[in-house]
Amino acid sequence: MPINVLDTYSAMKRILSAPAADRTELLRSMLELNRGMYRYQPGELDLVALHLQSSGFPIDRDEERCLDALETLAAAGAWERMRRALDEALAVLLEAAPGLEAPDITVLFVLGDPGDEHFMGPCKGLTGFGGISGHISITLWPYPENVERLEATAVHELHHNLRWSPGGVVWDPMTVTVGEHIVGEGLADAFARQLYGDELGYARIGVPHLHDDEVFAKVLTGLDVTGMQNFTAWVHGDPSAERFGLTPVGLPMGAGYAAGNRLVDTYLAATGLTAAEALHTGSTEIIAATLRRE
Repeated sequence: MPINVLDTYSAMKRILSAPAADRTELLRSMLELNRGMYRYQPGELDLVALHLQSSGFPIDRDEERCLDALETLAAAGAWERMRRALDEALAVLLEAAPGLEAPDITVLFVLGDPGDEHFMGPCKGLTGFGGISGHISITLWPYPENVERLEATAVHELHHNLRWSPGGVVWDPMTVTVGEHIVGEGLADAFARQLYGDELGYARIGVPHLHDDEVFAKVLTGLDVTGMQNFTAWVHGDPSAERFGLTPVGLPMGAGYAAGNRLVDTYLAATGLTAAEALHTGSTEIIAATLRRE
């Protein structure tokens, strides 16, 4: 089975209901199932500390609030819906890219931290990471808009995972550019929209600035920036950069997502390709083709 959506519902319920002294090790056991996502990180990682630093649900407060949120997701069929969406999306990608070799993928879906103002506010209760081949992580608070977009969120991360898997586009930390990152976000959104339509397919953080010419022009000035420590400001925007102690560049939340959608949509319209068919198209080709038409 190439895609394994872990049963984090049972694990999180056990963690949140356990005596406080037992929660750290229970959480660590759950997170170990997705340790491979951090295989390129130097040194020994404390997965529990990383979880808490990354807006994951707390283990020392808000237990009832988190348990209620967990039941909201269960009642919505969240895990089953994501499993089905990922299987269907993988079939679409395999049909669009004959010869594509999909890795086995582990999906870790966890509650976010309702006490984290940045996560609950500017991030709109959702973060995801699918850039490491074979691993997807989604952290979510069940705002109604997020529950509605569960499928779109999952397939967005799947597109990332297969774009940057072996045999696809190479993500070299030493040379990768902001342009590659924002094109990747635009393609992943376009794929989610291909399957679920514009209303559900856009990542929520990018929507406010989709048609903002000033934001788009500003992002274009950073396309060649390298150094992954610089990407947060250009892709996610100043609020996230400031949250993590990074240098802001004068962009609002989600600016890179908005610009990435604009670049990709222009390219797809010009070529007639779908986002699935453009899975491995180089960012330089997409950017060059788009800027010729701007």
